[in-house]
Amino acid sequence: MSLLTARSFLAEHAPDLKIIELDESTATVELAADAHGVEPGQIAKTLAFKIGEMPLLVVTSGSVRIDNAKIRDVFGGKAKMLDAETVMELTSHPVGGVCPFGLAADLPVYCDTSLQRYDEVLPAAGSPNSAVRLCPMRLAELVGAKWVDVCSPAGTP
Repeated sequence: MSLLTARSFLAEHAPDLKIIELDESTATVELAADAHGVEPGQIAKTLAFKIGEMPLLVVTSGSVRIDNAKIRDVFGGKAKMLDAETVMELTSHPVGGVCPFGLAADLPVYCDTSLQRYDEVLPAAGSPNSAVRLCPMRLAELVGAKWVDVCSPAGTP
């Protein structure tokens, strides 16, 4: 179902974008980067959080990690990752295929500034073996995302 909701969203809002479906899984940043022949940072991972009672999505570069202090400063509270069942309910997408397209609920979407280093990024498209290629600015525009700085380079404390 989730690939269908992403496909329907893209057909309506960005018919020029084509969903890339692969035979192998692209459910992790490393698998996706290898499969698509890009740097891990170009994989746009979509993370689902709850801050207080507010669920939200943050799309980040695959080469960074969420910085708890930054996310607390930006959103005014501690971020808690949502469990797989809640993610599926709110997005219609399984973990490993979560994307900001074709959501089941009206969730606020934020794009981390880490995506802006790249001319092209690849978010999933609703399944663990699908993706879309587009520029970060268009990604944010398509999903009505606000830009935030909530990440740090991977490996930093």
